[in-house]
Amino acid sequence: MTSSKKARAAARLAAVQALYQFEMEATPLASLLDEFHRHRLGMEIDEDQYAKAEVAFFDDVVKGAVARREEIDELLTSKLAQGWSLARLDKTMLQILRAGAYELMARADVPTGAAISEYVDVAHAFFDQREAKFVNGVLDAVGKAVR
Repeated sequence: MTSSKKARAAARLAAVQALYQFEMEATPLASLLDEFHRHRLGMEIDEDQYAKAEVAFFDDVVKGAVARREEIDELLTSKLAQGWSLARLDKTMLQILRAGAYELMARADVPTGAAISEYVDVAHAFFDQREAKFVNGVLDAVGKAVR
């Protein structure tokens, strides 16, 4: 994987973590971004070296997913199986889907397959194969709807 691809992958993972923190702790967005810039992106925490993340891409995904949350949530809800709601989803899963949906909606510079594949990889960091397939299915449906 090239360093720019690693930087984007690191940015996506960090964006999901930031969106999770925003959801759970209601950290003001400016404070949250500052915290990630200064203490998380590309830093060493508990001897784990975090990959250098593409900061502008991280900022865009986090800010965009927050700004367009209503629109994103409506779109995601329309792609869930009947009887499912966003409220039933694991909170981390929801942030993965929100970040992925934002990227598919707003980042035409990123190929559809690449965006979906990257968020499936993020899902693997937190979940088993079944949940990763779920992310793939939902984001594939989102991609078809918005591209």
